[in-house]
Amino acid sequence: MIDPVLLRENPDLFKRSQEARGDSVKAVDAALAADAERRSTITAFEDLRAAQNLFGKRVASAPGAEKKALVAEAQILAAAVKAAGVVAGDADARFATVVRTIANPIIDGVPAGAEENFATLRTHGDAPVFDFEPRDHLELGELLGAIDMARGAKVSGTRFYFLKGIGARLEIALMNMALDRALEAGFVPLITPTLVRPEIMDGTGFLGEHNDEVYYLPADDLYLTGTSEVALAGYHKDEILDLSEEPLRYAGWSTCYRREAGSGGKDTRGIIRVHQFNKLEMFTYVLPENAEAEHDRLVALQEGMLQSLGLSYRVIDVAAGDLGSSAARKFDIEAWVPTQNAYRELTSTSNCTTYQARRLDIRYRTDTGKTAPVATLNGTLATTRWLVAMLETHQQADGSVLVPSALRPYLGGLEVLTPIPVKGSK
Repeated sequence: MIDPVLLRENPDLFKRSQEARGDSVKAVDAALAADAERRSTITAFEDLRAAQNLFGKRVASAPGAEKKALVAEAQILAAAVKAAGVVAGDADARFATVVRTIANPIIDGVPAGAEENFATLRTHGDAPVFDFEPRDHLELGELLGAIDMARGAKVSGTRFYFLKGIGARLEIALMNMALDRALEAGFVPLITPTLVRPEIMDGTGFLGEHNDEVYYLPADDLYLTGTSEVALAGYHKDEILDLSEEPLRYAGWSTCYRREAGSGGKDTRGIIRVHQFNKLEMFTYVLPENAEAEHDRLVALQEGMLQSLGLSYRVIDVAAGDLGSSAARKFDIEAWVPTQNAYRELTSTSNCTTYQARRLDIRYRTDTGKTAPVATLNGTLATTRWLVAMLETHQQADGSVLVPSALRPYLGGLEVLTPIPVKGSK
């Protein structure tokens, strides 16, 4: 959750952030009131407990005749301490409930408003121009024998698919290329669990307003993750980290699951918006003062990947109202998709400052010897959706697709993906 000291000292910071997000500003005043009540009841409890300790010493040293009467008083005092403890506990629970309605305060410069109010920071490359009518990624995938949506739907339902033949090889090649880039940049690879406990899912901020996007297994009380960010954030839960030399950087490879409950009728063709996909996610634990520089570093790694694959893209500063509750700032990189005549998100990189670490109790030791929450950041380095932009960008008139030179070593030197005859089933 948010820093309660910062809330008390600078409530206007939170009010401005809530307003920019389109969230309740009144929640800040409610949290301040709950915090004041919590602190007051805790003080009353601690004062009573201190008095109880002093009285206990008096009882212990009292002569026998006097002790009997004092014991009765001690029992009354003990009951009062117990009652004060309950009141303090209730007040603390109320504060925890109210403060969780306040999202991570945005970083200065984040554009206010809803999804359409993003700011374009830069663009790279020109949109491809064809002297023929370009095919979309699904038509290309079917010609290449790479994508089979019909059998995916037959086996699992809508928005499921098979990557087949060169399609499967292409995704594995892309993921391996991304993994090599992550290794070169000092990331430790992890293949993460895709089922996590509620406290881990909640700690990362994924059980809020978008809870309907998450698959839940009630019989096991476990959630299927929509990104390995969740497991990577939980990896160091309840730990004190040594960040004195450098950040801890991980690259999580996992299958991801999303309901896409709020996207009915949107991007239903092909593999743009599906229920299951693979992703390589970068995750960093860093000192809070270095978080913004680390954010830029993650974006640079993503841009390097897109440039190596010959994709045209733009980098946007996501508007406050389109941020999740845990992100203080998010940069999306959107690649140009020719048949949609539009940019579509391929990567997302978030600076969550200390928000997730506070919820998961992940700390570092300061110069004074005290502990403080770390900052966490995450960012996509490759995912199934990249195949959409790659196939459409590098297509040729006959339905073949050029393989970007940087990806060829991961496909045994293959330079061109060529259509294959469609074989019927018996």
